[in-house]
Amino acid sequence: MNAIETHEDAVLESTRSRSGLPGLDDILGGGFTPNRVYLVEGAPGTGKTTLALQFLLEGERIGEKGLYITLSETANELKSVARSHGWNLDRLSLFELVNDIDLDLDAEQSILHPSEVELGETITNVMREVDQVKPIRIVFDSLSELRLLAQNPLRYRRQILALKHFFSSRQCTVLMLDDKTSDPSDQQLHSIAHGVVSLEQIAQEFGKERRRLIVVKMRGIKFRGGFHDFTLDTGGLRVFPRLIASEHGREFSASPVSTGAQDIDALLGGGLVPGTSTLIVGPSGIGKTTVSVRCLLAALERGEKGALYLFDEGLGTLHTRSAALGMDLRKHMDSGQLHIHHIDPAELAPGEFAHMLRDAVELTGVTFVGIDSLNAYLQAMPGEKYLTLQMHELLTYLSQQGVTTVLVLGQHGLIGEVRSEIDLSYLSDATVLLRYFEANGRLRRAVTVMKSRTNDHAQTIHELRLGPNGIEIGKALEGFEGVLTGVPNYHGATPMMSVGGVADGA
Repeated sequence: MNAIETHEDAVLESTRSRSGLPGLDDILGGGFTPNRVYLVEGAPGTGKTTLALQFLLEGERIGEKGLYITLSETANELKSVARSHGWNLDRLSLFELVNDIDLDLDAEQSILHPSEVELGETITNVMREVDQVKPIRIVFDSLSELRLLAQNPLRYRRQILALKHFFSSRQCTVLMLDDKTSDPSDQQLHSIAHGVVSLEQIAQEFGKERRRLIVVKMRGIKFRGGFHDFTLDTGGLRVFPRLIASEHGREFSASPVSTGAQDIDALLGGGLVPGTSTLIVGPSGIGKTTVSVRCLLAALERGEKGALYLFDEGLGTLHTRSAALGMDLRKHMDSGQLHIHHIDPAELAPGEFAHMLRDAVELTGVTFVGIDSLNAYLQAMPGEKYLTLQMHELLTYLSQQGVTTVLVLGQHGLIGEVRSEIDLSYLSDATVLLRYFEANGRLRRAVTVMKSRTNDHAQTIHELRLGPNGIEIGKALEGFEGVLTGVPNYHGATPMMSVGGVADGA
């Protein structure tokens, strides 16, 4: 992009009407084009009213008068919704098109068809109120009532076109809300509106419902396509734009750094490389989290900032176990150098997690990220293919930011066939495999590095031991068979690591 295009984009963005939702403005490249009519559609409960109120309150904040025209909700209901979010609507104009007089049965017409009179009066009342208030921003809620009054598609389209022309002549930016109760194949509103934002709510069999939006069309501006997660909570809607890794990047040093354990560094061919991701794979309880914490602690001791996202283990358990292995994380948390987040995948939107990582990297300055584990993260996604695509984009983003990433992937089974729910090894730059094996009547652990895209890693298998001194790595065990099958057997002559000060088998 050249300097002229950059300047033109900046000028266009500065003239946009901000929506009051920073995430939506990001998707739209700055906000709505002023003085246009937009359609916000979605089933009841998706958050249309909340979005509309945020749009008007943002206008109020910058001195643009707002008008909320409602055919479906009363002013009291709107104020109640606003209070639940901590908002005050006193400075907004609320216009109810249905009042006590309209509900008076004696006031109904007997000669003309009631719908003809009601539709004409409705449009007239709207125009009169707009001319009286002279707003800059308008919300029309909702088109489904207008559709019922029109009774046939031709009259309905004509009235919408009339309103669009009227609002345009008054230099108003308008959000028209629709609850999608019409025929799904009817695209009249889409063709009339300058832009269309569609909200969806997806019920899950367990856990919190998922909400997402998509910009169906937006004339004259370049917007970010695809679905974007959003949440509806106290304080309004929060939109999490879909992460596009190619939009982010910076310069960084790619020199290997230590994991804090010299033997693991040797296995990896020199240590971890900034801008790469390392996948630690193995069955439950074998030490995947411990190895990842050792790498994290080394980064903290170098003065880096780290973030650890726990999907499985509780924070108390992590602290207790890490301290027992000589790896105390509390002082780094107390200093603000380390942030540990316990994530409930049943309550998390995938886009929200990506947004958390972006904030940690771009706002907090985090350079080391640990995700434990990908198995639970999978549960936050609607399907495996989405996990793979999202994780690929997420890892590419972290790589371009120079972040060192360690991922934990648990495998089913302790002995016998050990398998994974999903294969993400091809996404990682390095893969560390942990396995249980039996030797001389004892259950032991083995570690090997299966691949490294950046270093010339060791091809050998070593015994792994966890104890008060942290992580210990034994000499190469040359007599292993069947490690990759999940049923390893050791027939070599290399002594096992000592137990109680005596080498086992010595």
